[in-house]
Amino acid sequence: MSDNTIHTPVLLERTIELLGPALDNDGAVLLDATLGMAGHAEAFLQRFPGIILVGIDRDQDALSIARRRLEPFAARVHFVHAVYDEVVPVLGRLGLTTVDGVLFDLGVSSLQLDRVDRGFSYSRDAPLDMRMDATSERTAAQILATYSEGELRRIFYEYGDEKLAPRFASRIVQRREEKPLETSAELVELVIAATPAAAQRAGHPAKRVFQALRIEVNQELSVLERALPAAVDALGVGGRMVVLSYQSLEDRIVKRVLQARSASTAPRGLPVELPEHRPELRLLVRGAERASDDEISRNPRAASVRLRAVERLRDIA
Repeated sequence: MSDNTIHTPVLLERTIELLGPALDNDGAVLLDATLGMAGHAEAFLQRFPGIILVGIDRDQDALSIARRRLEPFAARVHFVHAVYDEVVPVLGRLGLTTVDGVLFDLGVSSLQLDRVDRGFSYSRDAPLDMRMDATSERTAAQILATYSEGELRRIFYEYGDEKLAPRFASRIVQRREEKPLETSAELVELVIAATPAAAQRAGHPAKRVFQALRIEVNQELSVLERALPAAVDALGVGGRMVVLSYQSLEDRIVKRVLQARSASTAPRGLPVELPEHRPELRLLVRGAERASDDEISRNPRAASVRLRAVERLRDIA
């Protein structure tokens, strides 16, 4: 399978439409904070021959694929192995103070789901790894072996919205006293055994547990909470940002950050809005946009996407 056929970018044309006005000049800089296998990046480099692309990814396998895919544009691309909350130091090392466009395509990538040995999927047996960055230390197996019952219960509740969190946490702690959980099949077997028959009819019992573990392993939500304000700060006036999220926990953070910075900070009752109180951002879409039925039929990964986009209106004094 070629690099170009293992990834179909979600909402590609809409993303180009929204970011395009900020990139239509020579030397414009697009920060792809989640480069992945470079499906979006390749399209932007083709459509905007004057742009410079800064591509960040924590997954070195994805970066290797992106380098091959973007080889025709190598003179206009900076590849960076980093987590996307490192926006400011990454840009600083490249001598950049602002960018014209930012793209976040959040969540687990097709590459990570399709590589069985990464352990992201509950449907195929693999070591309980789940690291997006294979150079980081914490794995899902370590979490299951070392977190207290209360900590496990918390992450299953908070990151998986799992109603059976207490039951699963208790069974995991009991099981590891005999033998640590090491593979996805072992965890799935435990979860299924602990799930009442009626609850099993509502979907795969392990889905939420695996999501919660993945988020905890990679600290996805705390990274996002740091990354979004940093990316907004890096946008020049007139710059634009698009964020694609795939689950409600991510989208809630995106909505909160973007709405807060697109609202006036003027005290209530002030007769005139002073410049320093004016919104920093302008929302470019109403609420969160979803993919069309046609796109979902062609690319099932688009079924859960939520798109939000903003334009930078002013600098902070």
